[in-house]
Amino acid sequence: MTTPLRKVAVLGAGTMGHGIAQVCAQAGCTVALRDVSEAALDKGLAGITKSLDRLVEKGRLDDAGRTRVLGAITRTTSLEDAVRDADAVIEAIPERMEWKLETFRAVDTHAPAHALLGTNTSSLSVTEIAGAVRDASRVVGLHFFNPVPVMELVEIVRGLRTSDEAVERARALTDLLGKKPIVVKDFPGFATSRLGVAIGAEAIRMLEQGVASAEDIDTAMKLGYRHPMGPLELTDLVGLDVRLAILEHLHRELGEQFRPPALLRQLVRAGKLGRKSGEGFYTYAK
Repeated sequence: MTTPLRKVAVLGAGTMGHGIAQVCAQAGCTVALRDVSEAALDKGLAGITKSLDRLVEKGRLDDAGRTRVLGAITRTTSLEDAVRDADAVIEAIPERMEWKLETFRAVDTHAPAHALLGTNTSSLSVTEIAGAVRDASRVVGLHFFNPVPVMELVEIVRGLRTSDEAVERARALTDLLGKKPIVVKDFPGFATSRLGVAIGAEAIRMLEQGVASAEDIDTAMKLGYRHPMGPLELTDLVGLDVRLAILEHLHRELGEQFRPPALLRQLVRAGKLGRKSGEGFYTYAK
């Protein structure tokens, strides 16, 4: 019998990690949220609290529900403590392969043998990440989208050695969280990142060439193609540095069509990373 996915360890309390922790706790899971420092955990828990406060203000959650969700999340800087009795481990650390491999080696040592192991990578090879554990069949990509509490989609990425059981357990988890999954094979950029960065990169090139203003490019996609957010607005939300890293990876793997625009490199070098820095293609109040 497959073990129910009720105890979840989330590794990384950044934007994606704390969002994943929140939706897991809202779904009734017990959550261990781990990061390398108390400061990172403070920031992550503050993000969860702010998100829950907005839900209360909108009438989508009552005070008792808010208290229950926060009470379901335990914070820790110990990876061993976080994963020791987890039914599922979801890694949500920065997109650096060497960091992910190091993390999964540690998870393999301390997590129970039945645990589903998920990586929230948006573009890195799930097959390569799975090579860090002894049983690669239980490793699957679980690509959530920002902001996690709002976005319905989860991309389940099947590595070369991912088992049918792991895919079905991943589906069961996304169902529990009220998300809509798609299943894709482990190929550079998967489906969503490959499509998303292609549109985003072309929008940046258009801005670079003076074809239209940022506002008009975004309006074209919102009104002409019914996108809820324009590609430049979305790049600001995701982070220009994150988009650059994905494009660099896809450029290496797939070729010239994914070469990062010079303007994107310039903005990242200038520290203009989007919403998180207060300026990207647009300026934001801090």
